[in-house]
Amino acid sequence: MNSINKREIEKFSKIAEEWWNPNGKFKSLHNFNPIRIKYIKENIVKDFNIKSSIKPFKNIKILDIGCGGGLLSEPMCRLGATVVGIDASEKNIKVAKFHAKKSKLKIDYIVASPEKLRTKIKFDVILNMEIVEHVEDINFFIKESSKLLRQNGIMFIATLNKTLKSYTFAIIGAEYILRWLPIGTHDWGKFVRPNDLISISKKNNLIFKKLDGMKFNILDNSWKVSSDTSINYITKFLKN
Repeated sequence: MNSINKREIEKFSKIAEEWWNPNGKFKSLHNFNPIRIKYIKENIVKDFNIKSSIKPFKNIKILDIGCGGGLLSEPMCRLGATVVGIDASEKNIKVAKFHAKKSKLKIDYIVASPEKLRTKIKFDVILNMEIVEHVEDINFFIKESSKLLRQNGIMFIATLNKTLKSYTFAIIGAEYILRWLPIGTHDWGKFVRPNDLISISKKNNLIFKKLDGMKFNILDNSWKVSSDTSINYITKFLKN
């Protein structure tokens, strides 16, 4: 089996040079990134009972799946983590490697999907952020991701809910009207309801711990954690 959707990989490979342009095709992701980093940091610090504020992620091994150009891998590295970033797009990985070198950060970037990653490492944390809606088979993808996580390790999965509201805002609004994202970035048919994601994860030795919405405030162009999961949401699981 294979988790890679070639059509999705080609789509993102075409705009790979845009990853680090805050005003380019990934502008909305740059705006979204601070709340993602804050959420991940707060949960890891709490769950792993970390006291240090300087390089708090020291000794923590993080796997960033579908890392793109490294927008999450780099902040995790700066927090002290040992980071492996994987992506099925060779162009994405080239961009990520170049930017990490320019930023003098040591991150192990590899062209791979979870099922094709050859490693003996079991990671403390796995980030599956805005990736499950782009894979070929979500059941297989989560199964293979779970194999790479150590017992009691944390997996974060962030994606889009399958609702009329998400279709209206994330596709019609963000892609066609506001042009925040290239048209065709998302396929509503691949969006995932939280209950379905939780059910799939449970089958793959992941214990559901937390579900939060991510809400955009158009007035001040900012994101915040919310109880509203009707569009964007993030889940946290522990490995059984």
